[in-house]
Amino acid sequence: MAHSVSARKRIRQNETHRSRNRWRLRTMRLAIKDCLEQILHGQEDKAKESLRLACSAIDKSAGKGVIHKNRAARTKSRLVKRMKARQAG
Repeated sequence: MAHSVSARKRIRQNETHRSRNRWRLRTMRLAIKDCLEQILHGQEDKAKESLRLACSAIDKSAGKGVIHKNRAARTKSRLVKRMKARQAG
């Protein structure tokens, strides 16, 4: 158990940051899941809107350091690739 005041504060901060990061990650994953669902089953307009929202959530997560920037780019690339493949065929 931490004894100093600063160590106790760091514990509190770590808990706050962890819960916030988990919320951001969960929000991002739900946006990606919704986007994939719309691409597979929805109309083109709904899929484009959900893709825009998913890319926004991914960028926000990468900007806050929750995920790596390369992972964000890779995920967005794969979503766009699926979207274009669905439109083509």
